[in-house]
Amino acid sequence: MTPNDFEFPEILYNSRPKVVFGPGALGAVGALARELGGCRVLVVTDPGVAAAGHAARAAESLSAAGLATALFSAVEENPSEDHVAAATAAARDHQTDFIIGLGGGSAMDTAKGCNFILTNGGRMRDYWGVGKAERPLLPMMSIPTTAGTGSEAQSFALIRDPQTHQKMACGDPKALSRVAILDPDLIATVPARVAAAAGIDAVAHAVETAGSTRRTELSRHLSREAWTRLTGSFAKAMAGAATADGRVRADMLLGAHLAGAAIEASMLGAAHACANPLTSEFGVTHGVAVGLMLPHVVRFNARERNPYAELEPDANRLAQTIEGLLDAARLPRRLEDLGVPTESLRKLSVLAAQQWTAKFNPRPMGESEMLALYLAAASR
Repeated sequence: MTPNDFEFPEILYNSRPKVVFGPGALGAVGALARELGGCRVLVVTDPGVAAAGHAARAAESLSAAGLATALFSAVEENPSEDHVAAATAAARDHQTDFIIGLGGGSAMDTAKGCNFILTNGGRMRDYWGVGKAERPLLPMMSIPTTAGTGSEAQSFALIRDPQTHQKMACGDPKALSRVAILDPDLIATVPARVAAAAGIDAVAHAVETAGSTRRTELSRHLSREAWTRLTGSFAKAMAGAATADGRVRADMLLGAHLAGAAIEASMLGAAHACANPLTSEFGVTHGVAVGLMLPHVVRFNARERNPYAELEPDANRLAQTIEGLLDAARLPRRLEDLGVPTESLRKLSVLAAQQWTAKFNPRPMGESEMLALYLAAASR
């Protein structure tokens, strides 16, 4: 397949970040970085992406464009302030003037965090919130290697406090990437368990942004387009078609990006608020946690009216569709399958009610409402 085989959504023209989309697009990274003024480039990635050869291919393109390139490949899942500090040290050693996040959401978040600290100093907790960077950030490019977080379309870095394990959402318009490279070939070799967690996270983004109290006309358009692409390709991708079928890979990757862009234009809701404590308290992979909670959140939010009507007029059918996707991905459906004991639910409810995304849920959420969601997920 070639880039000309793909229909590029009109809503992405003249977007920020600029989107370069199509098979083999990674090969353009050097020319694009040079065009944006990069001379000394730091590529932030993780060991799996490096082992797959993607980082080496990016470095080859950057070197061919005459750019001095260094690689930081020590990113871990749910990166903490310590990971950001290590990436920042590597950036300083290289005298970096351009940053590339290559990988899943963790790599891109670490790259954004590095950009904050390298240019503005301090620690990530100093940027917890919105718009706290006083000085300009370096130009940055993001290249996702999973169809999941859509972080390449967002100005927020989610960084974990190493003591409390709480995720700190650090956002600033200056942190948004200049360019996002969406190369469907990069997700062909993603391990099945990673693809499943990432894919259901992208689905959750489409659903929660569609119901968010912060939704706009733009975010609605993005949510609908993302939902259509993701649900049309998800089961095929989970069955292994993404390895061989370029169209499936393209729809999954672009759907995840559109859902990520919808977050930037809108916000999320209670499924993500419930998921974060499951990750911080029990180490549950984010996508697994948010996917498990999502059908219960949909049904809870639609008891009085359906805030997701633009995706599906029948909210119960929407929840059933999501459950079908969870089954297709072989993802757990009950909290006990994740080793979460019933006696922990009240504490989880307190933590979930404190999450930022809870504020944008279509129904008001307090500790009792969060507990009801957890109990539903425990009893299923």
